Amino acid sequence: MRNFVLVGMLCLSMIGATLALSSAPAHADVNVWTGTVVHVSTTNIKVHNHEGDQTLSFLLVPHFKQVFSDDGKTTEQMAKLKPGTWVTVYYDQDLLGARHADKIVILRTGAKMGS
Repeated sequence: MRNFVLVGMLCLSMIGATLALSSAPAHADVNVWTGTVVHVSTTNIKVHNHEGDQTLSFLLVPHFKQVFSDDGKTTEQMAKLKPGTWVTVYYDQDLLGARHADKIVILRTGAKMGS
């Protein structure tokens, strides 16, 4: 009888641990990159950061619509992203190590552009 109680308690603890792990939200580290657009297409965007003199490329999902003005409230069209435009890219690097943009903010004010 004691063996059945131990096995039952073990099963309950395993089920509890499984539920706790499966219901935990996935945590994505969000990174920020600011600079000027070098290249933009339907599948990626390249942004050059002038402080570190480095260019990073970010993947864009099909029908990417997370482009905002610098107030963060107004959405913008992808057509506004042209080479030379100052942007801040919020991205993560979870999917097979590839950087992909979660949100792009078009910067218009000099204080935010660092110029």
